[in-house]
Amino acid sequence: MYGLIKKLLFLQNPEEAHHSALKLFKIAQSLGIDKLFSIPQSWESYKNKEIIGLNFPNPIGLAAGFDKDGLYLNQWDAMGFGSVEVGTVTPLAQEGNPKPRLFRLTKDEALINRMGFNNLGVDNLYNRIVYYRQNNPNCKLIIGGNIGKNKITENAFAYKDYVRCIEVLGEVVDYFTVNISSPNTPGLRELQNKDELSQLLESVQNANQKLKRKRPLMLKIAPDMEFTQIDDIVYLTHKFGFSGIIATNTTIGRNLPHYTAKEIENYGNGGLSGKPLTQLSSSVLQHIINNKPKDLNVFSSGGIMNAKEGILRLEMGADIIQLYTGFVYKGTNLLKETLKLYNFSKYLDK
Repeated sequence: MYGLIKKLLFLQNPEEAHHSALKLFKIAQSLGIDKLFSIPQSWESYKNKEIIGLNFPNPIGLAAGFDKDGLYLNQWDAMGFGSVEVGTVTPLAQEGNPKPRLFRLTKDEALINRMGFNNLGVDNLYNRIVYYRQNNPNCKLIIGGNIGKNKITENAFAYKDYVRCIEVLGEVVDYFTVNISSPNTPGLRELQNKDELSQLLESVQNANQKLKRKRPLMLKIAPDMEFTQIDDIVYLTHKFGFSGIIATNTTIGRNLPHYTAKEIENYGNGGLSGKPLTQLSSSVLQHIINNKPKDLNVFSSGGIMNAKEGILRLEMGADIIQLYTGFVYKGTNLLKETLKLYNFSKYLDK
């Protein structure tokens, strides 16, 4: 089914196709035919797994960026995702970078995006999540809030943007992810430097402690760092009481074997995701798993393009895997095949 839909969607430009796909599933759900795209109930019989203090229905999540404004929470639940990260959201609404800003590189099953944190702002997202929770009081979908800074905010004051997002969303999301690793907001990745990161993590944790019920905190990192810098980040994340790390965001590298240098240049700047990121993201995950404190959790994102790769990441030690580009290219088939391939009840009993 998705193969036919994909052919039609890929006739559109990538950003239009993204919205068309989500609207299509929303229509299917309203007509009662969404089971054509969803996981059969018999595949949802495994046990919940408690991670970062939360009961995830299953270890497959949707990565941040797919539903920045929380418009399709019902749909992610119906599809069978165990979790979804909404955002990246910023305190103020912003349009993001000029279009075109999303490119599909089908020969390498990849995407290049330079979206630039386009979103409707944190207050709008708060209202969306409140509405969803009020109308779905028994839903088990875990909702993470991926938070960032506005483009106009100088790095010296970036912590204020993250704190603002925590203050607004603290009572409605299940966990937070601090995003300092997108390559599409000028200067953002500089916050991964040791001194800047220390200030940011401390400020975020202080704001979190003031909530009525503090939330688990995750930090999403870039794959384009030396292992020594990653080690510093792991140390600081643990020092300031974060629950874990999400490895990884998109890469600024251009490992695209089926495209010429001129073609790649024409696409311009932006983060590369999909199959070319698989090995890099996996290597960062493995390094963190081998060197992290035992009580630090790790979610794996980046280059998970098939069920075997998803299972491999879990077997390597990832607590949760998150899909994005693989979901664009494979649709719900990727979700179904991953759940079918692996005996999660056996995995969760370990």
